[in-house]
Amino acid sequence: MELAARRVNWLDRRQVVLARNIANADTPNYRPHDLLPFARHLAAALPPDMARTAPTHLAPRGGNRGAAPEDRLVAEAVPDGNAVSLDREAVRMAETDTAHALAMAVHRSFMGMFRLALGRQG
Repeated sequence: MELAARRVNWLDRRQVVLARNIANADTPNYRPHDLLPFARHLAAALPPDMARTAPTHLAPRGGNRGAAPEDRLVAEAVPDGNAVSLDREAVRMAETDTAHALAMAVHRSFMGMFRLALGRQG
């Protein structure tokens, strides 16, 4: 439940950052911002891989666990120095909205299971 709440919180903060980018689409020399991918926050919260103390031990599972690809660089800016692409920001907003809806559906499902386990209806 805590992980789902952290994901929803991250998605809410990202919507604010993306909305600020769109609001500053006409501001000279404005550079768009974004949050670090949630996968990086998740990877930082997971315990480290087990150390391999002998060559006969199993190899650790995957090296770059949860690492996201490097953040996209701003490709172009208009003559006034603004680098906000409304198309790119709209796609990011749509992705974030879809992820938020999924996270909320998962949360509602878990809450329904808890209510069912407690013998409560509705």
